[in-house]
Amino acid sequence: MRRLNLPAALLAALALAAAGACAPNPIVARDPIPAPGPQDAFACKSRPLPLNAFMTNCDPVAPEPVLRSKG
Repeated sequence: MRRLNLPAALLAALALAAAGACAPNPIVARDPIPAPGPQDAFACKSRPLPLNAFMTNCDPVAPEPVLRSKG
């Protein structure tokens, strides 16, 4: 009787492992929100508030031109 239970338990464990190996919703490695462009620059100031909170003030900043030279 014990010999019949061990193979059945092994088969059940293999079946469960094979069924659980494939995720129903595969994870795709990509960011749904694109990165901000160079024209989106902000200067932010934060100050702490009670109970682990913060007050943040962000102002848009004009991007600085970058000079490049060939050579």
